[in-house]
Amino acid sequence: MAERNVILLGPPGVGKGTHAERLVEDYGLVHLSTGNILREAAAAGTELGNKAKAYMDAGELVPDELVIGIIRDRLAEDDIKQRGVLLDGFPRTIAQAEALAEVVAQLQLTGLLVINLSASDEVLIRRLSGRRMCDTCDAIFNVDRDGVDVGDDCSECEGGKLYQRSDDKPETIAERLRTYYEQTAPLIGYYTQRGLLIDIDGSAEADEVYERVTASLT
Repeated sequence: MAERNVILLGPPGVGKGTHAERLVEDYGLVHLSTGNILREAAAAGTELGNKAKAYMDAGELVPDELVIGIIRDRLAEDDIKQRGVLLDGFPRTIAQAEALAEVVAQLQLTGLLVINLSASDEVLIRRLSGRRMCDTCDAIFNVDRDGVDVGDDCSECEGGKLYQRSDDKPETIAERLRTYYEQTAPLIGYYTQRGLLIDIDGSAEADEVYERVTASLT
């Protein structure tokens, strides 16, 4: 049985994706994001996957009960029992957290820890509005850090050009943060009350933040 299972929380722009990749590489955790789980289930043609696919094909949100069912099936698989899981992007609401708690208890997953990365709105908006992505390999760059901008050549692949995602524009960022504070931020209190949450300042340089994250896992 795995000794460590981690839920990674934090607002958009705080660096969850960057730190998730490093945690998976360094600790061997199975990285699960809601989107990937749903796509895998749909591709596998499972009963729940087919139901989820119908919603996704229609451009609708997959209901919580379906998402929970698919996550329950995935968490029960041997690789997670042996290596542990890193949940990224789930749960997003208190209702999802309560359902997940039941699944964790049923499957007897141990060593659950919730890492919350936090940063001020000013830092988050600056990071997100400065983010640029490659249209070929999806590599991520930042205007301030890397000295790049829209239309520049990607340094990670051949032929790729950098662009700004529509949801990284200021007006969209404000809406994403509003949704986060309304729906997901309450999870901080939920997990704090249960003694599971470790809060880490995510506004520092990535390496410094990651050192704090890994220190919390020892």
